[in-house]
Amino acid sequence: MSEHTEYTEDNIRSLEWQEHIRLRPGMYIGKLGDGSSADDGIYILVKEVVDNSIDEFVMGGGRTIEININEGSVEIRDFGRGIPLGKVVDVVSKMNTGAKYDSKAFKKSVGLNGVGTKAVNALSESFTVESYRDEKRKSAKFTRGVLIDESDILESTSRSGTKVEFRPDLKIFHNYKYQIEYVEKLVWNYVYLNPGLSISLNGKKYFSENGLKDLLENNLSGEIIHPIIHLLGEDIEIALTHADRSQSEQYYSFVNGQHTTQGGTHQGAFREALVATIRNYFGKQYEASDIRQSVIGAISLKVIEPVFESQTKTKLGSNDMGPEGSTIRTYILDFLRTKLDNFLHKNIEVANAIQKKIIRAERERKELSGIQKLAKERAKKANLHNRKLRDCKLHYSDIKNERRLETTLFITEGDSASGSITSSRDVQTQAVFSLKGKPLNCYGLTKKVVYENEEFNLLQAALNIEDGLEDLRYNNVVIATDADVDGMHIRLLLITFFLQFFPELVSEGHLYILQTPLFRVRNKKKTQYCYDSSEKERAISELGVKPEITRFKGLGEISPGEFKTFIGENIRLEPVMLGKEHIDSLLEYYMGKNTPNRQEFIIDNLKVEKDIADL
Repeated sequence: MSEHTEYTEDNIRSLEWQEHIRLRPGMYIGKLGDGSSADDGIYILVKEVVDNSIDEFVMGGGRTIEININEGSVEIRDFGRGIPLGKVVDVVSKMNTGAKYDSKAFKKSVGLNGVGTKAVNALSESFTVESYRDEKRKSAKFTRGVLIDESDILESTSRSGTKVEFRPDLKIFHNYKYQIEYVEKLVWNYVYLNPGLSISLNGKKYFSENGLKDLLENNLSGEIIHPIIHLLGEDIEIALTHADRSQSEQYYSFVNGQHTTQGGTHQGAFREALVATIRNYFGKQYEASDIRQSVIGAISLKVIEPVFESQTKTKLGSNDMGPEGSTIRTYILDFLRTKLDNFLHKNIEVANAIQKKIIRAERERKELSGIQKLAKERAKKANLHNRKLRDCKLHYSDIKNERRLETTLFITEGDSASGSITSSRDVQTQAVFSLKGKPLNCYGLTKKVVYENEEFNLLQAALNIEDGLEDLRYNNVVIATDADVDGMHIRLLLITFFLQFFPELVSEGHLYILQTPLFRVRNKKKTQYCYDSSEKERAISELGVKPEITRFKGLGEISPGEFKTFIGENIRLEPVMLGKEHIDSLLEYYMGKNTPNRQEFIIDNLKVEKDIADL
């Protein structure tokens, strides 16, 4: 018989609120990370504070928010009503305390459970809150959730509102760094969803007049077949268009200002309602996939007391609309059946363009049907999960698992590199896909090539993205190639593949480049890994006389034991980000036919292999 572990009153512990948050931060802010991913915890901290300021704007208190980020320190100032002065300490340090339990004060708010700002407080090495109202002010300072100073209620000439300053705790967020591009995207979403609101980020102003219409216009990656359709109603806003080239569906969905990146009830209802309305308008039972192919849509919904499937609020779970009695599904169906149908009757040229797009999608689908069937059979015969893919145990769609945001697929070149990563990975969250040779340059090719090319077909199957990102298998897709000319060429070809056929994988922030060390510098007592020449020189200086220096020419030269260091807690990922350029023009320039302009660019930026080795 096995021995029983002793279980007595001494085993029972009661944690302070901040201790519980710090012990289980993933329950409150999802993935921790170092700032290289848009869903890393340091951005959730910013969002939790700004959400409160947005709620003030929605309730009519203040039209401006100021955000300043300086070397890891964050300051957020709104000009709303200000926290009631007698409760300043309580609302940022007592669980189950806040005004959002009172629907009279905050009717359609995101933060209904009173946890967000407390989590920011507990996970910050320094946290200060100051409230201004009724020509008075009060402030309180905390360290890791513990109150260290509290002012009296003093006279003030400042405008009403709330100011929060915090610095994320390095004990929780190791070597973190704010990527301002991610914060900027967050800010843009706030102003798109709140026309009339002005946000300043490090002195730069952000403002939107046309809401979701502006969102689509500013995020289009290529040509569209018809002008953006913009529909407004009470508590609902929808914008949609169709891309000119064939691609999977792309959606931006929001509930009470929260970007629901995993979709949910409202996004499902939007997709269903679009199909029903188009079928009814044309009087034909078109295939749902043909109607929705190349759709680029955005929906924003306001709901009383929404229910999300996790604390980070990335997926809406509830179907109740509010006290009016309708469900989210019926509300959206009725809205689109009326508003979109009316729009199409008044804009026949747009309706005709949509019908032509549907017919083209239908023709492409029929042409691909035989190829798709053969491709799926080939994927099965290739024994994907044994030969090409070493899978992990968790799934990105597992909303209730706090580690799901860590799910990662490493795309490697060659057996030695994939073997090293496979041996040292975390089998719970990290998977490995092994490439065979260089991928095809797929610029200008149709989706047909994805099914006919074995590598692309198997990669698509591994990611589970044939029908869009809704069933994406991994949150992070990481290109892990050698830091040489061939490795960089493979990176470029893979990025081209994703931009050509699955641009939303990039635009939604799922694609990364793995940064691995170029040098190992060591002596008998210490080993340091260096990612560029400057780090190498510092290591040589620190380690003293004649340390041993190794230059890693390929990932296969790094042992599994060493690899564990580079893909574990201290992993360095470089996000692949899209600028304002259209994807079509970007790919044409770099991956299309050689032109004088590109030749000139290559000559101006030419680096020989020696230069790359010294980077």
